[in-house]
Amino acid sequence: MNDLEIIDCEQGTPEWLAARAGIITASVFNVVQMKGRGGGVSETRRKLMHQLAAETITGMPCPQWGGNEHTERGKVMEAEVRALYAASSEAPVQQVGFLRRGRLGASPDSLVGDDGLLEIKTKLPHLQIDVLLAGVLPADHVAQVQGQLLVSGRKWCDFVSYWPGLPEFRIRVYPDLAYQSQLAADIRTFNAELDALIARIMGMA
Repeated sequence: MNDLEIIDCEQGTPEWLAARAGIITASVFNVVQMKGRGGGVSETRRKLMHQLAAETITGMPCPQWGGNEHTERGKVMEAEVRALYAASSEAPVQQVGFLRRGRLGASPDSLVGDDGLLEIKTKLPHLQIDVLLAGVLPADHVAQVQGQLLVSGRKWCDFVSYWPGLPEFRIRVYPDLAYQSQLAADIRTFNAELDALIARIMGMA
């Protein structure tokens, strides 16, 4: 594994977008693992590969989706959840811009002390009830959380899901070494395909 680099920037800014351009980040680790119908090529995975190839060749981040009222509300509520978490945490809670380890990256919502991470999700109320009843880390967030642990090298991640007026869901997630091993293998395969695509496009110049 490469050494960990902590890039001090605000998430969502041009500096943050530039820091993550051309590399796989924890938010899309699940896409790297995707298969298409019948085990074929996933269209979502293909689009991600083309995006990263374009960013690598041009040296510029691709235009990003600007968000909607749900994402804007989520940003506001994330700050509220972080403050509530910090008030009950025995370790200091520090916002972080971007963590990079070679060709991998992650943007956890906070670092917690020397050992932990914080990942916050604001779920719509009916989805929050689903999470509360299940009582486990939602399957659609496993790749992101385990990926953040892999990139950061930290010992645990507190996953918090929240909606005003409903109980908070909080679970501490530890590294799953078997899962991380498979994830790392999938990432190596993806990067090998990405390198071949970049070489092919560059050869057309």
